[in-house]
Amino acid sequence: QLQASGGGLVQAGESLRLSCAASGSISSISAMGWYRQAPGKQRELVADVTSDGSTNYVDLVKGRFTISRDNAKNTVYLQMNSLKAEDTAIYYCYAVVQQYEEVVWRHYWGQGTLVTVSS
Repeated sequence: QLQASGGGLVQAGESLRLSCAASGSISSISAMGWYRQAPGKQRELVADVTSDGSTNYVDLVKGRFTISRDNAKNTVYLQMNSLKAEDTAIYYCYAVVQQYEEVVWRHYWGQGTLVTVSS
């Protein structure tokens, strides 16, 4: 399972750091990342990172957000700087996981953490 944390209420221009830890019978994790869903909008990819550290960002957050992961802790982070009101959303982490004694890779989601940016 995935446990996300770090959301909250901040002013525009401030920073937040989200964390998401995977737990359970994990053999390997390939991609990890973050999606977000703003009120009345579809869920969109924010950023993801592969097991070798390659990253990908949606254009709207490039230069402001940084994704990273700690493979030893099975944890992915999202450092969000220079936050804007339009970053307000529920942020969901995900991981593509292979469990012990399985050959398939499964997509798991965290429970979501709310980020509210006031202008």
